[in-house]
Amino acid sequence: MNNAYEEAHLRRDLAACYRMFDWLGWTELIFNHITVRLPASETDNQYLINPFGLHYAEVTPENLLRVALDGTLQQESEYTVNRAGFVIHSAIHASRADAHCIMHMHTTAGCAVASKEEGLRADNFYSAMLYGDVGYHDYEGVTTNVDEQPRLIASLGSRNHLILRNHGLLAVGPDIPTTFNRLWTLQRACEIQLASDAGAGPNRAIPAEILEKVPQSRVASNSTVHRLIFEAMLRRAGIQL
Repeated sequence: MNNAYEEAHLRRDLAACYRMFDWLGWTELIFNHITVRLPASETDNQYLINPFGLHYAEVTPENLLRVALDGTLQQESEYTVNRAGFVIHSAIHASRADAHCIMHMHTTAGCAVASKEEGLRADNFYSAMLYGDVGYHDYEGVTTNVDEQPRLIASLGSRNHLILRNHGLLAVGPDIPTTFNRLWTLQRACEIQLASDAGAGPNRAIPAEILEKVPQSRVASNSTVHRLIFEAMLRRAGIQL
């Protein structure tokens, strides 16, 4: 598979993913980002990101922007790259060779759990799958300062999920489908925690010895199931690009 063919495939998948986020209600005006690293070439360390100023529903394979890790555009376009998207995504792409895809969003459930001192508890079906794989990054204001990048990278470490305190959710992965499933699981865990906290009575904890046995491979692995989930969701949303 040559690089041009692979880039075209990545552009289709990424644009479809933006459309699916819109269908799921995971949008925030023209903000937030999903990025995917491009295949290695003579211009290495580049990734695709949404054009700043467009809603997720307007993203297409053609208008996605190719940018370098320093945030400079690598193609002609009438659009620019949002500063926060560059600061967060460039830092992680540069520091994690396995983070080919990065997804960041500000859902109500995600922001709510991110604003709680306790964060996400491993006491529901989905959060148990994330046991030991969720990092936390303290809020430093809108993420537009490159000085924050080393601290952001340190907060994520080798984990695949990050809760940006008082901010939102982030997930990384080796490809778009895997990262989508990881973020979906994190989002679902947050939704269930909020619902369970609203119910009467105390929440029931899951013993640590059980959490350590939970098959986290469903989320952490590179299983072909991730692709099956991604394609099924695209069909359900009626997305074809």
